[in-house]
Amino acid sequence: MHDPFLIIHPKDNVGVALRDLAEAQQLDTPTGPVMLAEPIAAKHKFTLQPLSAGEAVYMYGVLVGKTTRDIPAGGKITTENLIHAAEDFTLAERSTEWKKPDISRFEGRTFRGFHREDGRVGTRNFWLVIPLVFCENRNIQVIREAMTAELGYVTERQFAVDTRRLVEAYRSGANEAALLQEEIIREGAALKEDRVFPQVDGIKFLTHQAGCGGTREDATALCQLLAGYIAHPNVAGATVLSLGCQHAQPAHLREALQRMAPHYSRPLFILEQQQSQSERHFIAEAVKQTFVGLIQANRARRQPAPLSKLTLGLECGGSDGFSGISANPALGHASDILVALGGTAILSEFPELNGVEQELLNRCRDEQTAQKFYDLMQTYARRAAEVGSGFDMNPSPGNIRDGLITDAIKSAGAAKKGGSSPVTAVLDYTEQAVTPGLNLLCTPGNDVESTTGLAGSGANIIVFTTGLGTPTGNPVAPTLKMSTNTALARRMPDLIDIDAGTIITGEDNLVSKGEALLELIIEVANGETDPKAMQLQQDDFIPWKRGVSL
Repeated sequence: MHDPFLIIHPKDNVGVALRDLAEAQQLDTPTGPVMLAEPIAAKHKFTLQPLSAGEAVYMYGVLVGKTTRDIPAGGKITTENLIHAAEDFTLAERSTEWKKPDISRFEGRTFRGFHREDGRVGTRNFWLVIPLVFCENRNIQVIREAMTAELGYVTERQFAVDTRRLVEAYRSGANEAALLQEEIIREGAALKEDRVFPQVDGIKFLTHQAGCGGTREDATALCQLLAGYIAHPNVAGATVLSLGCQHAQPAHLREALQRMAPHYSRPLFILEQQQSQSERHFIAEAVKQTFVGLIQANRARRQPAPLSKLTLGLECGGSDGFSGISANPALGHASDILVALGGTAILSEFPELNGVEQELLNRCRDEQTAQKFYDLMQTYARRAAEVGSGFDMNPSPGNIRDGLITDAIKSAGAAKKGGSSPVTAVLDYTEQAVTPGLNLLCTPGNDVESTTGLAGSGANIIVFTTGLGTPTGNPVAPTLKMSTNTALARRMPDLIDIDAGTIITGEDNLVSKGEALLELIIEVANGETDPKAMQLQQDDFIPWKRGVSL
C-alpha cells in the first residue's frame, strides 16, 4: 500500500494525511522520521518539524500561513495555531516555457456540436427566456408552466416525491411518528414526453434579483452578462422580457450584444410589458414568439468540430483537503491537454488565487496581460476589504472542517485546476474568452456567481470539482461534477459524474484520471451523455454584484 500521507513540494514543512492517522504513529518522511503528536484525520495537515510561534508554513511550495503558537513535530495544523499569510506579488520577469503534455491520444479527435455564425461551436442547443429586471420573474414562471410540459421538456427524473401518499395517510388517521416513517420516494418516475422540437435540447428560464434598484454599474454588468448568454454558442435564440422603466434597458442589452457579437443572427425577441395591452396579452405574445423561434432553432444539426472548439470552464466548490491533490490537478491536466490541442480553458474565482498570484503573473504571455491580472487582483482585494471581507475570510466552515485552514491553502490547491500552461488572456467579469489557451476570469469564489460568469464569458462546458458535494449546475453550459474522494462519489452518486478519489487510493494517477476526464468531456460535448446536474435540472444563475461577494 502507498504511503498514508503526502508531502506535495520539497519546500513544504507540513504533510497531508491521506487517511486517518493515529497518535504516536511514526511516519518515514524524506527529511527523517516524524512521530505524530496527536491523531490526524484524513485531509488534514501536520508539521514535519517543530515550528515556533510566528514561523512561516509552506504547502505546495508557497507560503500559506504563519503559526500563532509553538507546534511540535507531528502536530495538527488548525485554526487555533495558524493564521492566513501569503507572499506579496510583483510584476517580475515572466517565464512562459511550458512542457506540453502528451496529446497523442486526442490528436485528430472531434466532437459533434452546433456551429454558430461567429465560428464558435455549441455543445447543446438551448432556447433562453430571460428577464431584464426582477419584476418580470413571475411572468417567466408563468411562461415556463405554459410551455415546458406541452413541448415535452419535462425530463425523466431519477426519482419523484409522492406527497399524495402523506395526505392519504394523514386522512386515514396516521399520527406524526407514523407519517415520518412513510416511504414517499418513487424511483424512476417516467415523466418524459416526446419533444415537439427534438433538435432543441431545452428551454431555459432564468430569473434573478437584478436590473433595477442597485447601482448603474450593476445594471450595465447585468446587460453585458445577459448578452454573453444570448450570444453563447450553446444558445439558439432568446426571448427577453422587459418591464420598461428599469435601469437595465433593452437598448443597453442590444448595445452590449452588438459589441460582443457584431454578426449575431440568431432569433432574438425583446418584449416590453408597459407597452402591452395587458399582462395576459404580454405573456401570450411571448409564448407565440418563442414558439416561432423554436421552429427556427430546431433546424440546427450537430456537425463534427475539432476539440479546439471546446471552451472549458474550470470550477471548484465545497472543497476539501484532497481538492488540491486529486480532482483539481487532474482537471488541470485535462485543461493542459485541451490547451495543447488549441482549445480554451477559463480559470475563475480570483479570491481563490490569493497566494499564487506570483506564479500566475510569471506565466502571463506578455507584460500587458500580467499588468491586467495584477490590477484586477489589487482592485478586487481592496473592494472586498472596503465592505469588511478580506480574502483571508474566504474559507467556509465546511472547507475548514475538512482541512482547508487558510485561504492561501485553499487557493494553492484551487489554482491547480489551471494546469501549467501559459496564461494567454486575462478577462474582467463578462468579457468574452476569444483567445485560445488558459484565460483568467475575474469572478468571486461563490460557486454559482462564478459558474454564471464562466458561462457568460463563453464556456461551452464546465467541470466542477468538489470534496464535500454540491448540486450546482448552469442553465446553458453542461456542468460535470468531479469528486475529490471516493466516499463522496459513493454517498452522492446522483450528483457526481466522475471520481478522482482513485488518485488518493493509488488506483489512478493525475495523468490517467485527467485523460479519463477529457474522454467524458468529449462524450458530454457530443450530447451522448447529460451530466447529473442537467438531469436534475440544476439551472443555477446568480449575477455578481461587484465588491460584495467573495
